Amino acid sequence: MKFRVERDALADAVAWTAKSLPNRPSVPVLAGVMMRVTDGQLTVSGFDYEVSSQVSLDVQGDADGAALVSGRLLAEITKALPAKPVDIAAVGSHLELVCGSARFTLPTMPVEDYPTLPDMPSSAGTLDAAQFASAVAQVAIAAGRDETLPMMTGVRLELNGSSIAMLATDRYRLAMRELQWRPDNPEVSLNALVPARTLADTAKTLGPLGGDVTMALAQGGAGEGMIGFVGGTRRTTSRLLDGANYPPVRSLFPASHNAEARVSVAALNEVVRRVALVADRTTPVLLSFSDEGLVVEAGGTEEARASEAMEATFTGEALTIGFNPQYLLDGLAALGSPIAQLSFVDAFKPAVISPAGEDGEIIPGYRYLIMPIRVTR
Repeated sequence: MKFRVERDALADAVAWTAKSLPNRPSVPVLAGVMMRVTDGQLTVSGFDYEVSSQVSLDVQGDADGAALVSGRLLAEITKALPAKPVDIAAVGSHLELVCGSARFTLPTMPVEDYPTLPDMPSSAGTLDAAQFASAVAQVAIAAGRDETLPMMTGVRLELNGSSIAMLATDRYRLAMRELQWRPDNPEVSLNALVPARTLADTAKTLGPLGGDVTMALAQGGAGEGMIGFVGGTRRTTSRLLDGANYPPVRSLFPASHNAEARVSVAALNEVVRRVALVADRTTPVLLSFSDEGLVVEAGGTEEARASEAMEATFTGEALTIGFNPQYLLDGLAALGSPIAQLSFVDAFKPAVISPAGEDGEIIPGYRYLIMPIRVTR
């Protein structure tokens, strides 16, 4: 294998592929990225039996072939290279990389020991790449991090005709985003539970490429239990989580509310950050709403306390409600709008945060539910 490639294109391809490689692989070859050149096309692949990543790019190919090298090391090297063309050649059991006056020699692993990447499931439909990235970012923040509860670490995709709903919860908050897409089968009705981290990494990479993302999801038969995404020259597959017993979380959204407030997202974000400085990790921030506006308070150890008043439009009976400050900030950051509408049943029931425009009108599509923390005053 021998080829020449632009440094930026190579660094991007290797970085994306290496990102999903395991830190502690079960076998050494899974820490590698496979570089294969065929007819002037370089394919860089990574696979850990759970997630596969593959990207293709044009190169000046002098000799076809393949080499398997440490993914993380290659990513660090390519990122640090000068902005010049890179010459790469497989020589015996080593890979030689030359860029300007920089020269690296890396050991290779046996190509024949590397597992075959899974086939892409059949296409289910396409959606706008930027919209896909935005929706996933809004929802993935609410997914759980506790690997002992794998079901909660996923984002549930509900495909029904031309609409997709994405939902995620860690039992303390719930995010839901609904958007339109172009299904291959207009009658499609499918649910899938995708690992949130994998989905977020994929969306973050494919979003800036623009154009469309193809979602591939098997409906029985070959590729079942897998989901795939294709954007530009990049493709990734992931095993699905078992979502058979996923709780009916939609029912958590209250059917009606007794009070609502509209506040500036930027202002509330700043005030919560300031006030939370005195709060311990488990201490809530208190939001007291009334006709006069909003007062945000927090108390920590050793009598440290903080409070700050701010403008808010409020309708309903005055109430004080406590939230985990980080969960509240996450929800505000995900809204993507200048105004937040907070809807309440009472101080002990979940509150719903929705995005609103400058005119105060609710922007449909996204809702963030947050459980209150009971506070005795």
